[in-house]
Amino acid sequence: MDTPAYLKAVVEQTSTFADWVHDRDAAAPVPTCPEWTLTDLVDHVGSVQRMVTMLVGERMTEPSEAFAGYVPGPADSGQWRAWLSDCAAEASRAFASVDDDTPVWDPSGAAAGVTFWSRRLLGEVCVHRADAAAALGLPYELEPELAVAALEDWLTTLTSRGYWENRPGFSDAMRGSGQTLHFHATDAPGEWVARREPDMVVLEHTHAKADVAVRGPAADLLLVISRRRPLDAAPALEVHGDRALLEHWIEHMDWVAGG
Repeated sequence: MDTPAYLKAVVEQTSTFADWVHDRDAAAPVPTCPEWTLTDLVDHVGSVQRMVTMLVGERMTEPSEAFAGYVPGPADSGQWRAWLSDCAAEASRAFASVDDDTPVWDPSGAAAGVTFWSRRLLGEVCVHRADAAAALGLPYELEPELAVAALEDWLTTLTSRGYWENRPGFSDAMRGSGQTLHFHATDAPGEWVARREPDMVVLEHTHAKADVAVRGPAADLLLVISRRRPLDAAPALEVHGDRALLEHWIEHMDWVAGG
């Protein structure tokens, strides 16, 4: 997917998310993010989109102003649909104003900038739409191609040099001596091999024999790897090899408190 395709999907996924949460109980708990209510979830989705809009639209190479610009969503859940729609539309306009090589700060350590953030916004809204589904008792479906894109975001970001260096608990848990994990989507092109090294996790897009392999529908892979669905609750996934290695990986594939 290229940047315009990512942003088109961000707008569409945000629209579905906004329809789901509109006029719902703001205090409803989000079981997949135990510290959060529906208000926290909505605030997070919209505020991240607004932060990225500032970073990209204003070509920021230093993020402090964007981080400081957090604005919570409306207190009235009846205003959430319009607010979230505006957040996604503003993000789309910001990305339309830049090129992929426009210098923009990102936390990966790879100076990926615009392409990092376009993919990150899609991964964010796809995973958090699953949170909304869990909170509201709604079925969650995601097109395989979008699930692969969200998996790419999740795996690439959490194995980036920047994430490793800024999350010492994660890096301590994920240090290894060459152990390998193979993730294989069966309903859309998408394969990754992660190798745990002493000083980083190396991610490759390849098909290779690994210590443990998990294969199945891309949406199921996304929900399990992002810790939105327990591995035992995803019968469509096949696990071959060292299941304990996979479980250790999933246990430490965390993001931020609550998310």
